Amino acid sequence: MERLKPIVHRTPLITSTTTNKLVGKHVYFKMENQQKTGAFKYRGASFKLMQLSNEELQKGVITASAGNHAQGVAHAAAQLGAKATIFMAESTPSTKVSATRSYGADVVLIGKSFQEAYEASLKRQMQSGATYIHPFDDYDVMAGQGTIAMEMLRQEDRMDTIIVPIGGGGLISGIAVAAKHVNRKMKVIGVQASGASAMYESYHHNKVKHLNTVSTIAEGIAVKQPGKHTLPLIRNYVDDILTVTDEEIATAIIYMLERNKTLMEGAGAAALAALISHNQKIKSRHCGIIVSGGNMDIDALPKIQQLARRTHTA
Repeated sequence: MERLKPIVHRTPLITSTTTNKLVGKHVYFKMENQQKTGAFKYRGASFKLMQLSNEELQKGVITASAGNHAQGVAHAAAQLGAKATIFMAESTPSTKVSATRSYGADVVLIGKSFQEAYEASLKRQMQSGATYIHPFDDYDVMAGQGTIAMEMLRQEDRMDTIIVPIGGGGLISGIAVAAKHVNRKMKVIGVQASGASAMYESYHHNKVKHLNTVSTIAEGIAVKQPGKHTLPLIRNYVDDILTVTDEEIATAIIYMLERNKTLMEGAGAAALAALISHNQKIKSRHCGIIVSGGNMDIDALPKIQQLARRTHTA
């Protein structure tokens, strides 16, 4: 954590009286949407790259990403003078692609999903000899993300529960291990989109679930299968995993925009969506919510509003 201090922002932990009244709990939003590059991913990417030798950095780094990891790796690589090549699905929001290029990375758009971009990036890595920076299934990356929990607990030591979005599981693995290292009684609850629930299925049915397709507005957590390294950690350290619908995610995005004047992307809204939708299940007095990112394509807002309206009319 000390090594990352000069590099990453210590993001705010904010409260909202309206939210507290709505759910009957003290709620603390960890604003990683205000992190450098607009998402928590910069932490893990920076920590991983800091472990590389000069020789490895000179050979460059390569990865695949739904968008936020791309920007995190691109920015961290630029800081350390390494060349970054990033593979992204063709459907990645243009804002994330142009932001990644603006940090100096080479971007390759390929495939319909993260999984296809990931497989293409592995082939390129074999040819180039660059170091692979996995978006979630890497212990150094997880350790970097775990600094979020350490910060939160210094900012508010009464916290008894942390709710975390899950794609491949790197964020929640780092947070759960760090939080339980500080306080064994801490509850850590994961959230997946119901249209991309591989980790939810794997966790609850005790077998590894691979999805053929994923469908959610939360592209940052649209992952078809759990990580090999993250799944065992999640089984050991995470207390529960819930799912939320796209309508519930959209409602959380609009709620935060209206009430707290804050933009969250789909993945960044998942934890709040779970708190609102599953409030009765979540036994907590002081509840932390990870707002994992805010890199939303503004063109998507009309669709988000439409989805949120469905919740109110249902």
